[in-house]
Amino acid sequence: MSLIVQKFGGSSVANAERVMNVARIVTDTYKAGNEVVVVVSAQGDTTDDLIAKAQEINPKAKNREIDQLLAAGEQISISLLAMAIESLGFPVISLLGWQAGFNTNSVYGSARIKNIKPNRLQAELARHNIVVVAGFQGINRYDDLTTLGRGGSDTSAVAIAAALHADKCQIFTDVEGVYTADPRKVENARKLKEITYDEMLELATLGAQVLNNRSVEMAKKYSVELEVLSSLNPIPGTIVKEVA
Repeated sequence: MSLIVQKFGGSSVANAERVMNVARIVTDTYKAGNEVVVVVSAQGDTTDDLIAKAQEINPKAKNREIDQLLAAGEQISISLLAMAIESLGFPVISLLGWQAGFNTNSVYGSARIKNIKPNRLQAELARHNIVVVAGFQGINRYDDLTTLGRGGSDTSAVAIAAALHADKCQIFTDVEGVYTADPRKVENARKLKEITYDEMLELATLGAQVLNNRSVEMAKKYSVELEVLSSLNPIPGTIVKEVA
């Protein structure tokens, strides 16, 4: 039995059809005899829509209140995905960031993870539940909700994989892996079978949006092997590891 962490971005859960598609990917992994923790982002453009709503009400709102608002996006995603998995007949529970043990500093809007207390995650896995966790969020020492900034769900997934010593961390996105250039803009871009942490970090820092650079830094620090693959096309993706 392997422990697998799977992360799905906003485009992967953008509507009901895609939520059900993710539910099937997750349950297929579970049926294969694995323990599964799923990290989910807010649906589609939800985060941008919530930011726009805040701007309408108060363009100078405090970052604390912005975080209170933005955390709702992931809460919607995890509950809908849990309902989808439940409809397929599998045991599942959804957890917010703080319920999953994410403790952060108090830099609202761009918080850093200080530690994860994985007790609840481990307890739910012991009950044979699929665990669906809200990415991008945690709680600080004042018991306030915090968000991790853009790409924070990638960081959440890697942090969980490190804390639980997972066998694999899969980052599902709308492309089929890491390419030599953006395949949506460059016709002859080539998909890479493997890439090193340092190479991926350089690409991410230069603007490649496949992986968040903080998540790559954390994966390198804790030797979490990543696989970047498509949620829409079930083919092998790109492995990100120490030596390629």
